[in-house]
Amino acid sequence: MIKKYIEKANFQDTGFSYTLSLIAGKYKMVILYCLMEFGTVRYSELKRYIKTISHKTLSTALKELESDGLIDRKAYEVIPPKVEYSLTERGQSLMKILDELCTWGEKNRR
Repeated sequence: MIKKYIEKANFQDTGFSYTLSLIAGKYKMVILYCLMEFGTVRYSELKRYIKTISHKTLSTALKELESDGLIDRKAYEVIPPKVEYSLTERGQSLMKILDELCTWGEKNRR
């Protein structure tokens, strides 16, 4: 199946390339996986789950995932501010792929 993509004249026009563009980056798949595992999550909880991520990187990744329609951001007008993130239906449709990556990793870990 990969051969089909390689043979195309313009790799950027493939579905494979499009999917990679949505989940590329050091933490995007980790964020998606956290939302899959824990459901609706606040910003501070995500930061706690992903200890090595900086605030700027987390903020940027969340904005990109929201812009791409993979996560939903719900802001509450309270003090202190409260913001929650969850997977959209589109984001949930990627979870089967992430599960398969996890399964493959468990089977092939050295």
